Amino acid sequence: MCDSDAVTPHDPATAARRQAVSVSVATGLYGVSFGALSVAAGLTVPQTMALSLLMFSGGSQFAFIGVIGAGGAAGAAVASAALLGARNGLYGAQLTPLLDLPWRWRGPAAHVTIDESTAVATAQPTRAAARVGFWWTGVGVLVLWNAFTLLGALAGDRLGDPRAYGLDAAAAAAFLALVWPRLAGRAAQGVAAAAVVVALVTTPVLPAGIPVLLAACVAVVVGVAVPPRPAPEVPA
Repeated sequence: MCDSDAVTPHDPATAARRQAVSVSVATGLYGVSFGALSVAAGLTVPQTMALSLLMFSGGSQFAFIGVIGAGGAAGAAVASAALLGARNGLYGAQLTPLLDLPWRWRGPAAHVTIDESTAVATAQPTRAAARVGFWWTGVGVLVLWNAFTLLGALAGDRLGDPRAYGLDAAAAAAFLALVWPRLAGRAAQGVAAAAVVVALVTTPVLPAGIPVLLAACVAVVVGVAVPPRPAPEVPA
């Protein structure tokens, strides 16, 4: 007799783990770029590792070293990083009811609430699978991002430009692969298109971080302005 609790190839938790591993590897590899660029900007290896371990937000980290490398003040670097990292607060508001974690786990969860863990969690069909996807992705990216950041910081210029290996595109492609199936409806496609337009128009004229927040606000505005459709009645 077959065990009803056995894991099948279509088990949502198994699928979530597979997605988490693929996203973690693609994102973690790009940490090589941050490590190399951070050292080139003048930070030491311990300082670089502290950013990856404690800040742990790729966009914010790149914004920080970008300002430092250009000769900007530390205050401006911190402000740019904080502005770009503000989107994680929006993710937290979305993930809190979805994951429904006990209070003792919310602190660690907040640290690994990033683009990738949010995308994998929200792509799952069940709460249990969402939790699996969130933790596997968050912890996986944390470990691999820091490991490859150290590699990039130690190797420095000997690796050359990491973009030549396509690492910058790999992380974006993995993220797009998660988001794409959720754009099946006309409404989702319209929101995504509007967000892209907002980001493209505002990126050349606004500081780093603001275009991302404005693009996210498109979905918020649509959600407030457009009433949800009533659920279809189920016949008796």
